[in-house]
Amino acid sequence: MPPRDAKGRTVWVTRARPKIDRIACPWLIRRFIDPSAIFLFAPAVEVLAVADRFKAMPFDIEDVFWRHRGELCTFDVMIEEFGLGTEPLLHLATIVRGADTARPDLAPEVSGLLAASLGLSRMFNDDLEQLEAGMTLYDAFYRWCRDATEETHNWPNPRKA
Repeated sequence: MPPRDAKGRTVWVTRARPKIDRIACPWLIRRFIDPSAIFLFAPAVEVLAVADRFKAMPFDIEDVFWRHRGELCTFDVMIEEFGLGTEPLLHLATIVRGADTARPDLAPEVSGLLAASLGLSRMFNDDLEQLEAGMTLYDAFYRWCRDATEETHNWPNPRKA
């Protein structure tokens, strides 16, 4: 966990132009760890310098604690390290991992998350605006994992006899 700033918030930094894992991790942090967390985005070569300057925790880059490990993406690692292994979060982690590591075979929803993530990246030039839009996207995927995996939508509805 990074140290907290003067206002009690954790500060995190990752590469600019976030997609998939770099939106999923801030979502997880804000929803389950620190609702007031601050996120910074920097060019890849500057992430560690920005982390040092702002006493921020770097994530989803090579050679830091919060990174991909083996087959796991950073979102998986955070779920494990923070002890958040609930069934809905683990289901979401499978979808995130598939989208983030080009493994669409992991879950049918992988392609949808990838498409939505790439679409968001084309809609926003500002990384913080993209993050805020991504928070809603991940809220929806989480709610589906938690509450709606058994629900279907068929049209037309079967006629009553």
